[in-house]
Amino acid sequence: MTGHEAGTNPGYDAIVLAGGAAERLGGADKPGVSIGGRALLDRVLTACRGAGRTVVVGGRRATVRPVRWVRETPPGGGPLAALDAGVREASAGTVMVLAADLPFIGDATVRRLIEALDRSGREAALLTDGEGRDQPLVAAYRTEPLRRELALIATEHGRLAGLPLRLLTHELEVVRISAGPLDSFDCDTWGDIATARARIREHGHVLDEWITAVKAELGIELDVDTGVLLDLARDAAHGVARPAAPLTTFLVGYAAAKSGAAGPEAVAEAARKAAALAERWAAEASGAGEKGEAGS
Repeated sequence: MTGHEAGTNPGYDAIVLAGGAAERLGGADKPGVSIGGRALLDRVLTACRGAGRTVVVGGRRATVRPVRWVRETPPGGGPLAALDAGVREASAGTVMVLAADLPFIGDATVRRLIEALDRSGREAALLTDGEGRDQPLVAAYRTEPLRRELALIATEHGRLAGLPLRLLTHELEVVRISAGPLDSFDCDTWGDIATARARIREHGHVLDEWITAVKAELGIELDVDTGVLLDLARDAAHGVARPAAPLTTFLVGYAAAKSGAAGPEAVAEAARKAAALAERWAAEASGAGEKGEAGS
């Protein structure tokens, strides 16, 4: 079970499809391929961490958080068979469906799809890529219509295994949401994986990627203002000594944890105090403090 299952249901379950033969990767274990130090599957599981229940269709493996494991019938039977296996385990009225090879999918996109489904009153909210193509494996569905369509397809064709995914949405009432630049980027080839690995190291992305990876590794879900901490590190490095920067930010985090307060406000308050101290330290070093005292 996931950590959410014991508490209140947040409104949706997640189904992550992590099977397939990965033929264009030479049969490699695609969900386990590392992007930015995190397995592809773990990156997707982080994006849907708000789900009440998370069902992963595929072979068992270590994951960043607990999930329910199921297999499609037959194993390797394709996305419709995998969806059928996953939705049988869902209990919420809405399911978020994601492929396990989306390195840049984020919780903001998951929320957009869930909210679009709720507002529209439709049966599915699909992401569309930059060329306007539907992405049925980056989508939110109402659970019962999804089950209905899968049952109808199975009845019409006598099976689900091996059938194309495009059959799923023909009869569903759909609202479409445009993807961000990387929301629907998937890793089908080693070239795609190389592109993803290079992308996260670009100047505009590397810091956010690193902080997200560290929080996932340490099991931290706290959102903090990284700008505040970076400013503090800069002030400590310039006003005191360069090694003071990492040590000060560590102590700020420790102080916030010990304060008994919860949330990013505790970090912000500890950072404010440390930043004020760094300013006083720097003022003394420059003589500004003494001049101020002499003039008073």
